[in-house]
Amino acid sequence: MIKVDDLHMHFGGIKAVDGASIEIAKGSITGLIGPNGAGKTTLFNVIAGHYKPTSGKVWLDGQDITGLPPHELFHMGLLRTFQIAHEFSTLTVRENLMMVPPAQPGETLVDVWLRPSKVREREAEVRRRADEVIEFLEISHVADELAGNLSGGQKKLLELGRTMMVDAKIVFLDEVGAGVNRTLLNTLGDAIVRLNKERGYTFCMIEHDMDFIGRLCDPVIVMAEGRVLIEGKVDEVKANEQVIEAYLGTGLKQRPPKAKQGGVA
Repeated sequence: MIKVDDLHMHFGGIKAVDGASIEIAKGSITGLIGPNGAGKTTLFNVIAGHYKPTSGKVWLDGQDITGLPPHELFHMGLLRTFQIAHEFSTLTVRENLMMVPPAQPGETLVDVWLRPSKVREREAEVRRRADEVIEFLEISHVADELAGNLSGGQKKLLELGRTMMVDAKIVFLDEVGAGVNRTLLNTLGDAIVRLNKERGYTFCMIEHDMDFIGRLCDPVIVMAEGRVLIEGKVDEVKANEQVIEAYLGTGLKQRPPKAKQGGVA
């Protein structure tokens, strides 16, 4: 579904992505891991149109999408979430979801004044879809709560819900588990698996929680210093000497992420 070929993203003399090539198969849940500064989020930002690459190509279903802006990619079914959730804090959860579908009749004065029935019908349709998403994600108890009052995990669920309000083909998740407690992380994982199995969503996720990666992702891609180091199953990459060396070689003296035993993800 996604093919990235020899991608480079330079910021002055810094080579954030330095010749990365990956493929994300349709219907997969692909994990993307690596030490801090490996270029993971920059790669996401290039694929999702936030940066135009220095060189290299990105394809979606065989179509060259290199450098296309996010709003065009949105209409093509490519969406991404962020490590820090971007909600409309003064709107309710339901209203946040209802904001997503594009080209709603209520957005134009002509339709508001001359075709009010069309506006009402579309609004009712969008509301029904939002309620279906709320039920799917099991967040009915906060449907009318202001999004700014939600916990970090609930905001991540809301971000995932926004991808369900349009016909997404592939969703890039940037540290969906960051700051999320174990119970909500399990709920997020269940929702991702259901969307993948029942609705055919393809996912690629950056994540540091290897329990979460191991449960959801196959394959797992490891990046280091802007390049792809290895791709394989989670147990294979955790035991790989190059991966261990990459983590120990960082200034923070990191080790490859290990399985966590509860607490905050």
